[in-house]
Amino acid sequence: MRISESNILITGASSGIGAELAPLLASLGATVGIVARRQDRLEAVLDKCRTYAPKSKLWVADLSDLEQAEKVALDAQDYFGGVDCLINNAAIPKVTSIDRLTTSDLESAMRVNFLSPARMTLALLPHWLKRGAGCVVNVSSLGGRIGIVHEAAYCSSKFALCGWSESMAIDLAGTGIEVKLILPGPIETEIWDLPDNETALYSGPLVPVSECASSIASAIEEEGFEFYCPPEFPGGGKQHDIVVGKTSNIDQFIAAVGSMAISEREKKS
Repeated sequence: MRISESNILITGASSGIGAELAPLLASLGATVGIVARRQDRLEAVLDKCRTYAPKSKLWVADLSDLEQAEKVALDAQDYFGGVDCLINNAAIPKVTSIDRLTTSDLESAMRVNFLSPARMTLALLPHWLKRGAGCVVNVSSLGGRIGIVHEAAYCSSKFALCGWSESMAIDLAGTGIEVKLILPGPIETEIWDLPDNETALYSGPLVPVSECASSIASAIEEEGFEFYCPPEFPGGGKQHDIVVGKTSNIDQFIAAVGSMAISEREKKS
């Protein structure tokens, strides 16, 4: 899909990847709609976008409310006269051992990280099918392909988004609608420091958010379905190789990562 002269709706745009990506896409010629809960931050991002695309607009919404999520998608469709690309970027973490995970935590992660993207996509899908063109970009995570210690809620929601994206790409083959799956690794955003989460076990280098945003912008215009962002970890090694290694010997993978969980339990006992 060509970014220039397109209308792009981006969720989770008040901080992190979304806040970096929205002005970048506007600078490349897109008119952007940005969605998040925090109006003050969203307005600051909108000001940057309007430097390049004056008709850009914001929607303040809580995407854990699925009715709100669908309404935003349809409102954007009406405002722009068509949404060319939906970027499902909004996500919440939940870092805690599964024995301390509540059903409320799990359901919240599933609503924001999976059900909201699905609901917004389904709202726009009839319009895309009618005109034979459209693009949905689902920002999942490396944690959507591998299990991570103390991230059962987050990983399950991101695994769901990966499966949804893959099945959707299959079902929509030949319709003119593009489906793209983005798999970020450890990105330098505030997601690592949010309250009500335990400290993540990963302590390695983080990828600058600007680099991730540039990778997503490139992926939108490239052929293909799955994009690792970035392809390699900051300290070296390809993300894809980890996924392939896990798939080739899942028992070995679980034993290796499980040893980290055992170590954490022993520290707390």
